[in-house]
Amino acid sequence: MPYINIQITREGATREQKAELIRGATDLVVRVLGKDPQATFVVIEEVDTDNWGVAGETVTVLRQRQRATRST
Repeated sequence: MPYINIQITREGATREQKAELIRGATDLVVRVLGKDPQATFVVIEEVDTDNWGVAGETVTVLRQRQRATRST
C-alpha cells in the first residue's frame, strides 16, 4: 500500500495541477512497482513560503529578491 507525500510551497498550484500530480505519482508507482492504484495514497501538502528554507533563507525572502532583481 504505497503512500506518496508531495510537499510544495503554497504559491498558487491550481486544483488541476494538483490532480495531475496525483495521477502522475499514482501512474508512476503502478508502472514501476506494479502497485494497485486503488491502494495507492497520494497526499499533497502545501507549505507556506515562510516555513520553507533554502540556503539559510526562507523562500519568501528568496522570492522577494528574485522579483526585485527582475524589476530592475
